Amino acid sequence: MQINVRGDKVTVTPAIKKYIEEKIGKLDKYFENPDEIKTSVIIKVKNKEQSIEVTVPTNKFTLRAEEIHSDLYAAIDLVVDKLERQVRKNKTRIAEKYKNSALFEMVLDNIEEDEQDDLQIVKRKDIEMKPMDEEEAILQMDLINHDFFVFKNIDEECVSVIYKRKDGKYGIINVK
Repeated sequence: MQINVRGDKVTVTPAIKKYIEEKIGKLDKYFENPDEIKTSVIIKVKNKEQSIEVTVPTNKFTLRAEEIHSDLYAAIDLVVDKLERQVRKNKTRIAEKYKNSALFEMVLDNIEEDEQDDLQIVKRKDIEMKPMDEEEAILQMDLINHDFFVFKNIDEECVSVIYKRKDGKYGIINVK
C-alpha cells in the first residue's frame, strides 16, 4: 500500500511515519494488489487533541476512518482497528455486491465476520418538502434539533441535504 502521510500544523517525524506505515500496512492482507492502493493519512493537532484521518480509496468503494485522542499513537491504533472493523462488518455485503466485478480488489475468504448488526429500517417518514432557501433550512434543522435536514432548495433548484459538521459549521449536499 502506498501511504501518503501529511501533517496539518504538525511535523511528521520519521518515527511517526514508520509507525503509521507499520500499522496501516496490516490492511494489506485485505487487498489483492495492495501496492496499487494510494492511502492518504492526515494528522492534525488542535489544543491537546491529536486527530488522524485515513482514507483508503479503491476502484469500487472508499474506506475512511477518523480518530481523535490525546496520544497520537493511541489514535493511530484506534483508527486502524476502526478500518479493520469496517471491512469485517461489511464483508458479506461487499462480497455480494462486487465479487464478480472485474476490478474487485479485496481478499475476503479468510476474514472473520463480525456479528452482523440487524441492518433493518426501524422508522420510515414521509415528508412534504416545502421550497426554501439554505438559511431557512438551517433554522428548521435547529428547531427540530437534528444533525441534518432535507429540503427543496429554491436557490439551486434541486433537493438538498444540509448537515452540521463536527466543527460546528454547516455543509450542504445538492442532489441534481
